Amino acid sequence: MVVERSSLKCFQPEENSKILLLGRGGEITCPGLNCSDNTDVRWYKGSKTVCEKRACCVKNGRLQLCQVKSQDTGVFFCDRQVNEQGAQWTFRRSVDVTAVPPTDYVFPRDPPEIRHPDGSRTEKVELGQNHTLQCEIYFSFEMQFSPKVLWYMNYGGNTKNATLLDLEEPEIKKVEPQGFKVTQRAIIKEVRPQDLDNTYTCIASNTVGNNSVTIKLEKKIKVKLPLLVGYPFAALLVVAGLGIVLHGKWLELQLLYRSRFQLGKHDRDLKEFDVFLSYVWSPTSAVVEGPLMPSSPSTPENDAEACSSSIEPLNCEVGEATQRPLELLLPKVLEDQWGYRLCLLERDMLPGGAYTNDVVLAVQRSQMLICLLSADYLSNSNAVFELESGVQALLQNSSLKLLLIWTSRASASLIQPEPPLPILVQRALKVLPSLYWPSGKPGRATSNFWKTLRKRLPDHRVQLAH
Repeated sequence: MVVERSSLKCFQPEENSKILLLGRGGEITCPGLNCSDNTDVRWYKGSKTVCEKRACCVKNGRLQLCQVKSQDTGVFFCDRQVNEQGAQWTFRRSVDVTAVPPTDYVFPRDPPEIRHPDGSRTEKVELGQNHTLQCEIYFSFEMQFSPKVLWYMNYGGNTKNATLLDLEEPEIKKVEPQGFKVTQRAIIKEVRPQDLDNTYTCIASNTVGNNSVTIKLEKKIKVKLPLLVGYPFAALLVVAGLGIVLHGKWLELQLLYRSRFQLGKHDRDLKEFDVFLSYVWSPTSAVVEGPLMPSSPSTPENDAEACSSSIEPLNCEVGEATQRPLELLLPKVLEDQWGYRLCLLERDMLPGGAYTNDVVLAVQRSQMLICLLSADYLSNSNAVFELESGVQALLQNSSLKLLLIWTSRASASLIQPEPPLPILVQRALKVLPSLYWPSGKPGRATSNFWKTLRKRLPDHRVQLAH
């Protein structure tokens, strides 16, 4: 069983270090030897008893070395039996032994060396707070070592008007080569404004000489914590927020970029159509389409011919043509007047084929996809599939142009189709380029629509091989 030595009555906190002179005889006393009548002491160094390795003897519990050698430097242990509280204990103490030459180290060779601070300097302090003045000094070895290190406060910086400061217990540590490191602290309990006018001097001395350094205090400028923490934290939040937005809106960003910058491969030689026009017949267009047969003077063909004498349809007075559904008017303008080659599924796709394959192939063979959007369009699964196919093609090849034309001012947010639109289509409707058909509006609005549409169309028309 092992107990703390301080719990035994025999414990005495005596000095447990010893300095011996090389080449001479030396004696080491077991600490606390006088607290017991038992002088039967066994001495160890390492794992063996001391007298097994060298000439020595133990007299009255004291280890006597006939001749001190350099290898005697180290820690010696002494064990003795003591009776405490009716039990017998083995009481072990240690002694740190240093063997030194007999002449060189009796007196110090050099004055103390102040290693911290390494010169007179200024220390920053906070008013109203305590501050510790610290001085670290190296002393050369001496037999009777008693370091003297003091801190003084010089009023107004005048060294002749000095006051000794309250000191803490010095910390003494033996260092190599032979010497000691002493740390001496003095604490200013509360720094006042007048303390900034004073200087503080650390003086270390021995029998050879002394050394000193002087410290001056300077008020520390406080930087508000919110500034130190707030800005980096705010920057981190901004970066994290941007990351979250980019992650959540990555599809929209891709569509925005690809729909405005056609950077894909422009393989016009493989294109067969300038525009793939996607629309559905609304009830209104169906009613108007009924009487508009080729023999009728009010057909869309006649409306287009009414403008054929002009260079541009937007320069003529279309009159009643703006009242007609765009599903009827737009193909005539694009094909008959502007000379673009359209792809209309009901006209240009062979019957009996797979609808989905026909749509994908038509989108791939067209330079541009125009969708005429309405509540009827968004409720038609086939039409929505055509729009979704165009969005997919845009994400894969940014050379495709895609334009949405709303035939009414009701946007996708106000239309709730059944069944609900695919997520890809919902997100695409928010960012893809779009126009509004000014049905029933004055001629200026109609003219602006045609001008804008003309700018959005492909710059080069397809050339079919004959």
